Amino acid sequence: MALLPLIVLMPMLLVLAMTRWTADYDDVLIAKVESDLRIAEQYLGQIMAGTGASIQAVSNSTDFLLAAQTGDFAVARHLADMRDALSLDFLYFLPSEDLLLPAKRWPVIATAGAGMLDTQIDILSNQDLRTLSPEMMARARLPLIPTEAAVPTDRTVEDRGMVVHSAAPVAIKGHEGVLVGGILLNRNLQFIDTINALVYQSEQPGVPNRQGTATLFLEDVRVSTNVRLFEDVRALGTRVSAVVRNQVLNEGRTWLDRAFVVNDWYISGYLPIVDSFGGRVGMLYVGFLESPYNTAKRAAYWAVLASFAAVVIISAPLFLYLAKGIFSPLERMTNTMQRVEDGDLAARISNVSNSDEIGQVATHLNELLDQVQERDRTLRSWADELNDRVDRRTAELHRANQKLEDTFQQLVMSEKLASIGEITAGVAHEINNPVAVIQGNVDVIRESLGENAAPVETELNLIDRQIVRIGAIVGKLLQFARPGEFGDFAESIDLSVPINDSLVLVKHQFVKQDITLEQDQTAKARVLIDPGEFQQVVINLIINAVQAMGDCKSGTLKINTYDVERDGKAGVCMTVSDTGPGIALDKINAVFDPFLTTKSAEGTGLGLSISQTIIQEAGGLITAANQKDGGAIFTVWLPAHTNG
Repeated sequence: MALLPLIVLMPMLLVLAMTRWTADYDDVLIAKVESDLRIAEQYLGQIMAGTGASIQAVSNSTDFLLAAQTGDFAVARHLADMRDALSLDFLYFLPSEDLLLPAKRWPVIATAGAGMLDTQIDILSNQDLRTLSPEMMARARLPLIPTEAAVPTDRTVEDRGMVVHSAAPVAIKGHEGVLVGGILLNRNLQFIDTINALVYQSEQPGVPNRQGTATLFLEDVRVSTNVRLFEDVRALGTRVSAVVRNQVLNEGRTWLDRAFVVNDWYISGYLPIVDSFGGRVGMLYVGFLESPYNTAKRAAYWAVLASFAAVVIISAPLFLYLAKGIFSPLERMTNTMQRVEDGDLAARISNVSNSDEIGQVATHLNELLDQVQERDRTLRSWADELNDRVDRRTAELHRANQKLEDTFQQLVMSEKLASIGEITAGVAHEINNPVAVIQGNVDVIRESLGENAAPVETELNLIDRQIVRIGAIVGKLLQFARPGEFGDFAESIDLSVPINDSLVLVKHQFVKQDITLEQDQTAKARVLIDPGEFQQVVINLIINAVQAMGDCKSGTLKINTYDVERDGKAGVCMTVSDTGPGIALDKINAVFDPFLTTKSAEGTGLGLSISQTIIQEAGGLITAANQKDGGAIFTVWLPAHTNG
């Protein structure tokens, strides 16, 4: 009986705890592979966006214009040079008179023919590859390797090619058409190894992490992978299991579970890939070996069991010895109490000689039994009242405990919603500024466009640049959350350039509100910062200032730059001030906090927080204050940059 809690209850609790721990451990592995799959998906998206941007840049370049004016041979030579320079597998020009049949075959070409850039994943047939390049046709050809649990097939060769297919409109007068280019993903080991390196960093520099794997499937065939059949032989041409194929390709659902991959079990994630026609044509896979984690779990199990066995062996004799000294007096107490229960209120515990806690309890019990005889009736009447009070207190305690549990669940849900809201609000806010700029320039186009579009050519070019910037801002969301994991794209710039560009972008805001712009840009030193990010800061400060003066009939926006030292270090200062109502005194110390906004029913309160992060990462400082004569002033200081 003394050992019952140790040898029965403790093992039961141990089993329950280990079962729960195992389930949580498996959930963590699934969550990890889901996160890895999102990273791989984002990298594929960056490849597609980068390919589209490169082809659009070629179509808008002066060199292409000069080549088009020279002749077809110059165009072909220029495109061959750009194909090699941009690491593309194919790049060709389709004149507008030759667009009819290609546009019917490929939606990306049809979209470009309508004047818009488009980039998609497409599957090219063997004949399409032969037409583009015999080398691409040879690279795409893969003999199919019989794979256990795959869907039966009579095919022996996969000769189609999965490509990043991009097309951009060419609006050169007299040479209108579409520029088409892309990258073949079959056997594209650099692409797949880069995904693997991003997702599964190696512990040893220069040595790939073999426990983590990544694969690109054309339907259910591995066309690019770092999964190995043998030590140095990649599993190209092997196929995925029928179960995974059915869920991912047939049903369009992401697979997040353990799966048998070629020759071992992996914690796997499979994501369907959709082509330009909207059909599911392949899968993107990442996964890591399950065996190291199973080994770790087994080691943990054995360690816990060994610890438990050691505790039992050491503590059992001690428990038995202590039990002997406890249970003997308790047995006499039990007998006495049994007699009392049988109605012998004169029964007492005899031979009480110990002075320890048990002896004290026995003596006290005898004294209580003496009082029982006198208070029996009183105690019986009190018993009913006491039971009633206990029931009420128990009910109150139960309600309080239930309320505490409900409050805890609400706190957990609030934390989750706060995290989701932070990410969503950040993305929405970052997209709002470029979209607002685009919309503003569209308004200018609508007001100014006549038969001759020359007066708004600058605005049209700016719209193109801001469309690209929208994609860049979304791609930098993780850079804001975890800036240490991303590269640095800073360069030495003169602040007047991004400031003047920003003023052109938001010029329509001044016209709408009759705002006067005053500038005094005297700064000569250059600073080291990402121009796009600094432009983002300038636009955010200008728009905030314009909105602050929204209730006024008119206002004045001042932008000044000047060279100044701070703490003995040379630098450049930019100030943006307005004639609005200024910042509320109770909020002036918290204007850079996330989600703090003074704009009712609009805004997320992230603009100034993100601007502060950008400036601080560049080694600078941003502050806010109210002016004596009214309005707010924001001051940005950046250290001067000198070459060498």
